[in-house]
Amino acid sequence: MHDIEPHFKWRNKYIASEDERSPFFGRTYDEFSFSQKIYNYYIHPQWDHFGPETLYAKILFADYDDGFAAIELLGEWNDVIHNDVMWVKREIVDQLTHHGIYKFMFIMENVLNFHGDEDAYYEEWYDDVSDEDGWVCMINVQEHVAQEMSDTQLHYYLNFGDRYNNINWRTQKPENLRLLMEALIHGDVKLLEN
Repeated sequence: MHDIEPHFKWRNKYIASEDERSPFFGRTYDEFSFSQKIYNYYIHPQWDHFGPETLYAKILFADYDDGFAAIELLGEWNDVIHNDVMWVKREIVDQLTHHGIYKFMFIMENVLNFHGDEDAYYEEWYDDVSDEDGWVCMINVQEHVAQEMSDTQLHYYLNFGDRYNNINWRTQKPENLRLLMEALIHGDVKLLEN
């Protein structure tokens, strides 16, 4: 797992550790020392720890004018034991919504397991963003992870599923990716054809 590095091609547009509004502002990274682990596996030092024992994040892009953030995740999302949704909501999402971010895209391809529990934080999150015409979209969710999310009834609060998978987001500019997500969420066929 140590060679799974957060996406870095948008660093010319945004760096979370240099953004005063980011929950990761001021973080420093040691590129030569691997100290963070998921279970017994070292992970790349660029991932940000924000509380959960098995889930790490990287804010790849935040646009406060358009109210959009793209966040890549790595590890296991476990609401049963660690209440990871609380950590995501309180330590990342709430801080960004405080600064006007209401559209969230979470890149989930490196989330290897999901264990759902109650949906109270998801409902609160949905209420927070939908009041501002926002959304939460999970892209490239692995099939077994999506199944567990569905079993937990999270489709009422989050956008995920087949239409949000197999998206080649790495070749996109973040602004174009936001437009694509909005088109998928709102079913805007004209935007999808462009």
